[in-house]
Amino acid sequence: MTCRLLALLLCAIAAFAQITVMVPMRDGVKLATDIYTPAGEGKFPVVLTRTPYNKSSASATAKPFLDAGYAVVIQDVRGRYQSEGRWVPIRDDPQDGFDTTRWIGEQAWCDGNIGSIGSSYGGATQHAMAIGGAPNLKAMIPRNAMSNFGRYGMRHNGAFELRWFNWIATLGNPTLTANDEPAAARAAVYPSATPALVDYAKQVQQYVRALPLRAGTTPLKFAPEYESWLIQAMSHGDHDAFWRDHGSSVVDHLKEYKDIPAYHTTGWYDSWGTSVANLNFVELTKAKQSLHRLIVGPWVHSAENFSHAGMAQFTPDAALDLSAFQVRWFDRWLRNKENGVDKEPPVRIYVMGGGDGHKTPEGRIFVGGSWRNENEWPLARTQYTPYYLSTGNQLSTTVPGLNAPISFQFDPANPVPTLGGNISSEGTLMFQGAADQRCHPDFWLCNDSTPLSARNVVVVFQTPPLAEDLEVTGRLVVKLWAASDGPDTDFTAKLVDVYPPSNDFPNGVDLIIGDSIVRGRYREGLSQQVPMQPGQPYEFTIEMYPTSLVFKKGHRMRLDISSSNFPRFDINPNTGEPLNNHRRTRVATNTIYLDPQRPSHILLPVIPATAGR
Repeated sequence: MTCRLLALLLCAIAAFAQITVMVPMRDGVKLATDIYTPAGEGKFPVVLTRTPYNKSSASATAKPFLDAGYAVVIQDVRGRYQSEGRWVPIRDDPQDGFDTTRWIGEQAWCDGNIGSIGSSYGGATQHAMAIGGAPNLKAMIPRNAMSNFGRYGMRHNGAFELRWFNWIATLGNPTLTANDEPAAARAAVYPSATPALVDYAKQVQQYVRALPLRAGTTPLKFAPEYESWLIQAMSHGDHDAFWRDHGSSVVDHLKEYKDIPAYHTTGWYDSWGTSVANLNFVELTKAKQSLHRLIVGPWVHSAENFSHAGMAQFTPDAALDLSAFQVRWFDRWLRNKENGVDKEPPVRIYVMGGGDGHKTPEGRIFVGGSWRNENEWPLARTQYTPYYLSTGNQLSTTVPGLNAPISFQFDPANPVPTLGGNISSEGTLMFQGAADQRCHPDFWLCNDSTPLSARNVVVVFQTPPLAEDLEVTGRLVVKLWAASDGPDTDFTAKLVDVYPPSNDFPNGVDLIIGDSIVRGRYREGLSQQVPMQPGQPYEFTIEMYPTSLVFKKGHRMRLDISSSNFPRFDINPNTGEPLNNHRRTRVATNTIYLDPQRPSHILLPVIPATAGR
């Protein structure tokens, strides 16, 4: 659909004016910008979004704001679609956001008040504007925001999230900027190579299996700026200036971050949940005077308008009316309307669970849940409770006795497949959101229908059937004592809600709640790599994304430990070679310790049953 046709369709619903301009940046680069203003003369508050996904495709988001009397500005970020310049993710957005908001503030149709919206990458551009001190920016709604991505979301406790490899091949494919000749020439040194880049997206599974990625070895060589960035990101594990100064690392730039109200949104199955809830909201609330709010639903990435996540179905009210939600926030801060939004509790969460587990007409399992307001995050009344790993596959609050360690062999050629989780940009590689931890032909890398728990490389620990409901809300942290027989390896952790068999699900359901990974060389922190000493036990911290779930009476809580989760994370070759530059792999013998001196456990944030339920 062309921009003109889409504009005509919108005009049939609400009158407005629309123009496209090239806004100059301080270095002379011009960014393509669509401007929508309500009908009639006057000055208006402005809602701004900056996107890498084509400003024209985002034009439908303008309507509810135009109806509410706002002007709307939608801009292609540098190097994408109609904008000039070279693309590097987020790096230039603090300055470009500053220059854009200054330009908007000088226009006759702007009343000097700007609010920003956008999800994922569009959330990152908002944080970048705040870090850059954007003038006239008065309030933000950074949804599911890509941020702090040297810690979680791109690199992840030292591992690399391969959805970014898929993003470059699909959503971020440089050929997507080729809707005009200048953009095509920028994206590829050889515009005639466009078919090769399109084919690259179709073969992403094969290329991911053939890692590491080396310069000049794939069709991505025809888009050198994209290839260069991806290789750097996959090769750079240390959390130094490369990651800290990439444009939207909020927790590394709290001092510079503009002190304005922000409403943060994320989901329990969102790929940015840790950055949004545990880092951005917590740290900005402590560091700034302006109001910060947090809402966390049961959603996958950028899906606030849905009441399901993967195969998990929630109550109908789990879906958020996003347009009304955003207009209300901006009415308070851009128009000074006393609508009560600033008087509401600072945190609103959807507590999953409590459903009867029946199969819905869509084939999902009814998990159920309900909304609840809170005064803070994490919750002050949390009872942090260690559940210890013990022999006999036990997970309990009893401190382990003199249990013998458990060893398993991890072969990089045969990784544990990813079955759902906190994923986005998944494409053909992965399934997003809640998933049964049983293989199925629809899942890539699954060649049978067996549960992952049946694999020798997965070590399972679970509780007996619960005698009563148990709410877990907050951060999920595993303290794992483990060793390997080589200089490096990975350890993974996965929390599972084990449903008992039912008429609808005769095998029960092993529903993923959260998972994470740690790379052995980064066990002491992300600032530097420290090789492991073969056979030496270490304590590894594996933090999953946060959650809120009632484990129902009769269910089991389960913790799975292994050393791979592919293709969510890149595979550790176990050799200790440089990241993204190994030539060898080796089978590692990895060992988990379960004794009083080395008490491996998951620290669960238990919420007392008498409080709020």
